[in-house]
Amino acid sequence: MQGAILVLSGPSGAGKSTIINHASDKIGSYYFSISTTTRPPREGEVDGVDYYFVSHSEFEEDIKAGNFLEYATVHENYYGTSLKPVNEALNAGKLVIFDIDVQGHRLVQAKMADLVTSAFITPPTLSELERRLYARSTDKTEVIQKRVENAKEEIKAISEFDYIIINDILENASHRFATIAQAARLKQSHKELAKFTLNWRNSQQ
Repeated sequence: MQGAILVLSGPSGAGKSTIINHASDKIGSYYFSISTTTRPPREGEVDGVDYYFVSHSEFEEDIKAGNFLEYATVHENYYGTSLKPVNEALNAGKLVIFDIDVQGHRLVQAKMADLVTSAFITPPTLSELERRLYARSTDKTEVIQKRVENAKEEIKAISEFDYIIINDILENASHRFATIAQAARLKQSHKELAKFTLNWRNSQQ
């Protein structure tokens, strides 16, 4: 079985991680791509579990070495996806799940479009997003307002995604996510389709 990529994007506070965790037993074997970032850890976050936390200089060295599938600058910090674990998971036939921003989605699409299925996750309204950001009490007011302004820009890219998941009721959103994850596994690359077509035609001989 070939691997596949499922890209999830959406505003900070949309509930992407919650949905993944809630549906994890329904989507089969998968690898959740852990991003590398230069932002400081939030309370409770663990290096190598939530993110790989590095300095700006370390991140820039990896950029020069070509070690990222994609990277972007968000709120004055770098976020990126290391190539090696992604390729290992794909070769093992796993579904690779990315939780990345709109910029990252564009870069992954440009490099690996054959294998990519994408979904944009969002609360039903901007006001609900703002309420959730304040409710989780992990950021200062100015950071929350910056995230809200960023969300207004991100929503403009919603048509670039294959699916949208409105995270209103968690059970419903998780069911939609699991369905999309299964669909992502069925997507065939142009290389695989060409191989199938050749074998199909040659079966008559």
